[in-house]
Amino acid sequence: METALNHSTQELSMAWEELKKTQPQLRIRDAARQLGVSEAELLVTTIGEKTILLDGNWAELLVACKSLGKVMALTRNEGCVLEHKGTFQKIELQGEAPYQVATVIGPIEQRVFFSAWKYGFAVINDTPRGTMRSFQFFDKSGEAIMKIYLQEKSNVEVFESLVSQYRHSNQSEPLTFVPFDKPQYAKEIEMDAFTKDWENIKDTHEFFGLLRKYNVHRLDAVKWIDDKWARQVDRLSARKIVETASAQQMPIMIFAGNKGNIQIHQGKVRTIRQMGNWFNVMDPDFNMHLNEEVIASAYVVHKNTEDGLVSSLELFDHEGEMIAQFFGLRKPGLPQLPAWKELIDTLS
Repeated sequence: METALNHSTQELSMAWEELKKTQPQLRIRDAARQLGVSEAELLVTTIGEKTILLDGNWAELLVACKSLGKVMALTRNEGCVLEHKGTFQKIELQGEAPYQVATVIGPIEQRVFFSAWKYGFAVINDTPRGTMRSFQFFDKSGEAIMKIYLQEKSNVEVFESLVSQYRHSNQSEPLTFVPFDKPQYAKEIEMDAFTKDWENIKDTHEFFGLLRKYNVHRLDAVKWIDDKWARQVDRLSARKIVETASAQQMPIMIFAGNKGNIQIHQGKVRTIRQMGNWFNVMDPDFNMHLNEEVIASAYVVHKNTEDGLVSSLELFDHEGEMIAQFFGLRKPGLPQLPAWKELIDTLS
């Protein structure tokens, strides 16, 4: 089995085994980076041992995961990992395959974009804590989109049934991993018109349409707009936001994701831990792991809505990509919490 980067599975498998001898605790994502391949490419080397290649309609499979019971859903990008334990309580699908999107509501909250989903695997690992079962989904470049890990009280029979149902008929199917084309954005825009359109936003979701209209990169948008709407703050401002929210028990929202999924935390955070470069929330059913080394810049961003101003902290990496967003918890029809606005305004 060959990949687009011409690494044979046998060569990769041997290289990974050598790496594990010197770094036995190394996670697969970090091992892949050290070996110069994608995470999915490395996972492919274990097909037939502990990994099963899946095939089928990913939207249907995700909906079927509601029957697994309580699971842990993990979504990440280079700088932030969000993990939620709970059920896929409600999944609403919109659009036609393969361009469907899903809104996941409940203990696990997500916005899923299936057009980016390319490969799926069932992974079964024996660990010191017992057998770990998961579904893992990747985009065409081999980057992880979402992972769903079974928990102690998950329904293993449902998992096994789904593995059997979605098992690819050819476990030796050649898989190709190709990078995404780098989009081209405007180098300059008509700022007066852009600013007027920004001021006239009535819903935060309209911001995506605004960026598309002007073909402007999100980071450029917040850099170029007047300070009234966006201003740069200390790149480690998330510490103050999360620590204050924890101390005051202020409910917040955290968004983090990738091309295929945005995972959302809504609620209070309690247990905060700094571990080297990682800033962490370590609550029973919610974990956030923020790699501060990856944060290049941070901006406070304001948008108008029919319910008043909505303010956020947005983090960007060294490539200009979004790492995470932080909001005060609010519901449609209600203004943002005054305490949240006060906290945002203290950032510098």
